[in-house]
Amino acid sequence: MSIVDVLDRVAELRSALAPPAAATPPAAATAGAGTSFSTLLQSAGAAAPMTAASTVPAGPGGAGLLAAVQREVGVAEQPPGSNDSPRIAQYRQATAGSGVGPWCAYFTSWAAREAGMPLGENGQGFGRVDDVYAWAQRAGRAVPNGPGVVPRPGDLIVWDEHIGVVEAVLPDGSVQTIEGNSSDQVSRRTHEAGSALGYVRMG
Repeated sequence: MSIVDVLDRVAELRSALAPPAAATPPAAATAGAGTSFSTLLQSAGAAAPMTAASTVPAGPGGAGLLAAVQREVGVAEQPPGSNDSPRIAQYRQATAGSGVGPWCAYFTSWAAREAGMPLGENGQGFGRVDDVYAWAQRAGRAVPNGPGVVPRPGDLIVWDEHIGVVEAVLPDGSVQTIEGNSSDQVSRRTHEAGSALGYVRMG
């Protein structure tokens, strides 16, 4: 089980045990490189299916990546906490030399390959989030988060040690995502606009 899963479960348990009046206030709208990963996770909750259309169109090529991840929502680890299943093993094959382990970067590497836009100089994919973002910086695809930055559906969204795919930008500016290795499965989530460290523009 990855640190992402542990922190996600802790947040779920706290939410379930807290009386309704003691709900946790929303996290700050912005986060910088010094923000802890656990703080970013606590600001993220499970999203209901999208209720409003994104006002931002998918970038060229991003639509194919988005279609690939949307078909995978609900794919889960077997057994839970194992970082593995027959389908997750297929995601892992989109990376070079990666073994069983936290698989959010495997998932985005697989989705990019499915969309015909493999990650890496040689299309090798990546097993680590840091490697995805370092490649994006070298390739001119990295978009650091900051005031006025609006992601597009199909962009990769990057946090400290976690990565997903932007599905929509909602009317209030929050970002709906699809993420691998989130509560042991491919999940939809919603995050505050400023929570991400940056984005990877896909096409």
